[in-house]
Amino acid sequence: MREDQRIKDDAVISGKYLEDGTFFFWMDEGQQSNMMLIKHRLFGWHKASYYGTILEIREQDRRQGIVVSSWLAMDYLANASTVKAMEIQWSEELSVLRRAAQVMRTLLDQGLFAPDHEQWAAGVKGWKLMLPAKLNREYAQIEYEAKYLGITYLSEWFNQVVTELIATNPAVNTAWEQLIDAYPALRKQGKSEGTPEFDGVEDEHDWLVSIGWKQDEVPFIMGLQLLEPDLEDDWGLRVILQDKQIADLIMECTLEKDGDSYMAHPLEGGLPAHWQPYAASKTEREIRKWLSAVPWLESHNRDGQVRRTLSEDEAWDFLDQGSLRLLEAGCSVFLPSWWERVQKFTPKLKAKVASTVGATTHSFFGMKQLIEFNWKLAIGDLELSEEEFRELVLRKRRFIQIRGRWVHLDPASIEQIREILKQVEKQRGLSFQDVLELHLLEDEVPQEAYDPDTAVEEQQRVQMEVELNDHLKEMIAKLHDHTQMPLYDTPSDFQGSLRKYQQEGFSWLLFLRQIGLGGCLADDMGLGKTIQWISYLLTIKQTEDINAPALLICPTSVLGNWQMELERFAPSLQVHMHYGAGRAKGAAFIESIRGADLVITSYTLAQMDEPEICSVTWSSLCLDEAQMIKNAYTKQSAAIRQIPADHRIALTGTPIENRLTELWSIFDFVNPGYLSSLHDFRKRYVNPIEKEQDQGLIDQVQKLIRPFLLRRLKKDPKIQLALPEKNEMKTYVSLNAEQGSLYENLIQNMLEKVDELTPMERRGLILATLTKLKQVCDHPSLLVQEDVPISEDLRSNKLARLVEMIQELRAEGEKCLIFTQFVQMGHLMQAVLERELGEKPQFLHGGVPKAKRDAMVAHFQKEDVADEESCSVFILSLKAGGTGLNLTAANHVFHIDRWWNPAVENQATDRAFRIGQRRDVQVHKFITLGTLEERIDEMIESKQGLSEQIVGSGEGWVTELSTSELRELFALRKKWIDT
Repeated sequence: MREDQRIKDDAVISGKYLEDGTFFFWMDEGQQSNMMLIKHRLFGWHKASYYGTILEIREQDRRQGIVVSSWLAMDYLANASTVKAMEIQWSEELSVLRRAAQVMRTLLDQGLFAPDHEQWAAGVKGWKLMLPAKLNREYAQIEYEAKYLGITYLSEWFNQVVTELIATNPAVNTAWEQLIDAYPALRKQGKSEGTPEFDGVEDEHDWLVSIGWKQDEVPFIMGLQLLEPDLEDDWGLRVILQDKQIADLIMECTLEKDGDSYMAHPLEGGLPAHWQPYAASKTEREIRKWLSAVPWLESHNRDGQVRRTLSEDEAWDFLDQGSLRLLEAGCSVFLPSWWERVQKFTPKLKAKVASTVGATTHSFFGMKQLIEFNWKLAIGDLELSEEEFRELVLRKRRFIQIRGRWVHLDPASIEQIREILKQVEKQRGLSFQDVLELHLLEDEVPQEAYDPDTAVEEQQRVQMEVELNDHLKEMIAKLHDHTQMPLYDTPSDFQGSLRKYQQEGFSWLLFLRQIGLGGCLADDMGLGKTIQWISYLLTIKQTEDINAPALLICPTSVLGNWQMELERFAPSLQVHMHYGAGRAKGAAFIESIRGADLVITSYTLAQMDEPEICSVTWSSLCLDEAQMIKNAYTKQSAAIRQIPADHRIALTGTPIENRLTELWSIFDFVNPGYLSSLHDFRKRYVNPIEKEQDQGLIDQVQKLIRPFLLRRLKKDPKIQLALPEKNEMKTYVSLNAEQGSLYENLIQNMLEKVDELTPMERRGLILATLTKLKQVCDHPSLLVQEDVPISEDLRSNKLARLVEMIQELRAEGEKCLIFTQFVQMGHLMQAVLERELGEKPQFLHGGVPKAKRDAMVAHFQKEDVADEESCSVFILSLKAGGTGLNLTAANHVFHIDRWWNPAVENQATDRAFRIGQRRDVQVHKFITLGTLEERIDEMIESKQGLSEQIVGSGEGWVTELSTSELRELFALRKKWIDT
């Protein structure tokens, strides 16, 4: 009670407005010791502040006080009540503010406030009280006393009150949003922003009417109407008066001078009686607004009169810009009824292909074949011939009436069309590539016919489309849907039978050959791309007069596989192997291939022997495992793309492994130039797709490549393979203490250096660390490059678990493949498994000669061998053994270390999961718990690869992560370490 009594007897409250828009209340000296108690005594009855509970106590100018928002301060001061047990005295300043707050609250409740015209014109969204006569004197007295006491913030306080009210009160906010939706001028403020809503509005009343705050008592609307010309006459501009209540009461007027001002006079009759009191003032105000918003509307005499006629260019300016400025200034404008329709139409250039084009397939010689066509210009549903368009261009008219309809020709669009026509004429026509791209992408401009660096924005470009004739429609329909193509019979020299989808595949290759276009056969691994191409080769030998052999380029690891397949399915073909130290060079090369139907060589030799290979124009050039040229910048890729051939074919199960540019490289081989240059392709598609996963651009790439990419999957019901199941499972293992220590040291060493390196050095360090971390997860000896003592070779949980699982499957009489990225790991597994199993596994890696590779594959595939000679475990380097091999004797596949690319791993798995496999295939993927192996596996599972969208992602993306992201990705979760 003593404290309460002290507050009651001595309390004096003061307050002031702060720069941040809040109020600060404090007690005089001697009352600072119990501000919490004071706050609840002052605001104990104030509902809006939740009885003071939401108010903050803080120090200001070395005194403690209570911080209150402007709105709450006004609400409190307008009707301040304190707890009865506390009597306070108001400071002289607060006494004045209380009276001001009472007036503010009363007028706010009655809606008697408005935007302050003067403040808004100056660029500040200010507000003012609309004081009725009975409060004028009272509020003037308050302002006088406030000024005497040095209070200069009454106006600013009220601005803040209204702003806060709009922001925090839902009902007020909704009403405000509805108002500014109806009157967009309210969203803008001040001439400093270049907005016209204050121009020509000299008094506050007019401005409040123009923004919808007040009702206009004038009973009619006064506006400007633009009249279209007769023939070549100028456009007309007339004044229109329209009654607000009677819509049909419309009068055309002239502006006639009456003394020093103008007055609107009807052309016929007089003004209605209820209009007359307002006519003079309304005319004056409207003319000022018109000329202020659009100054060039003033007559050439500069007499304050509005012009009656406009030239064509001026009419365009009025329609395009002037009318908008008038509307923003609150003026009424009457425009021709066709203007809204005309604005929506963007000129579209049409190329109608001549009816004879494509009548026979032999009319085509590839992508660069020029097409005969006729030009049309479409504006809406109105079509102009090329001659009509050129005539319009010569007349240099923005607006013109054609066949009774008004047409708008924008100069920028006309210039674009002229530039396109000029480029086309320079090329002497459109190529089949242009026609195809325009058709596939519909509204895209062909790249060669349009300058991508033009200043015109993409969305403003003239659209182009091709109107195909019946022959091209049929041809492109077949490209879209290969099932529409006529099927070729299996060639008589083919020793075997083809499934329906395989027959469709080689028929598709032959169709592309007929029209001079290359293709990429990207069937899933194991679906028989080899025999489809062999059937294609046998057919062209039987049906065409060929002067040169075909050339097949493949990885060294599958040369033997191709030899065996050709001997089995096409023994009639004369095959020449350009391989080995004794291969023909120089002039002897041509003689060595004489009489051959097919020449086979490797990617390495195709580059090394480029002069010999490029001395022949091959009847067909086929790349097996075409992803070998995925890097467009390598010498090997560049050399192979230069080899001359009548027809080009790519065979691959993985058109994309890591980057979208790999797809470009393959397509630039099969159809050179089709996807433009690599620079343009990267700029147009690669960057936005790989950075932002732009679905629209992904769809465009799909449309472009679909006609030349044939991809079927094993599990597609249409394939009807009746393959056994492929069951994928994950085997989780932990690190031991040694591995955990090595792992953490690697991470710390990288993080200490990574921020101090150049971008190139940084990427190199991250990739090197990735490799070392994967090696540690496999076996610690891989990192230190040590010879492993027999007693310690199982000091890796991965290796120990692998031995256990292989022992189980061998007991069931089954075979397995083991894939690893590291040759040293392969040798280690070979030694351990030999000791544990009593059988030496085969190990295929890049250093194994071709003859030995072929023997290893044949031996593994044999079933009728003695137990002591059998081979149940085949270890393979992922790069050397991941493609091209048929190893269906195995029904278990182990991925001991992960490539982090589903496409590459699936391709390796498909050595066993392919045609010829009769048992379910079990795929075991090893993952080390608590490491980046587990984290990246989670990421792969949660996000589809780019290859699935377009037709993979490798580990290159990791190098682009920030240091904090790297730390999170690489961090070792120690709870999984096996101690």
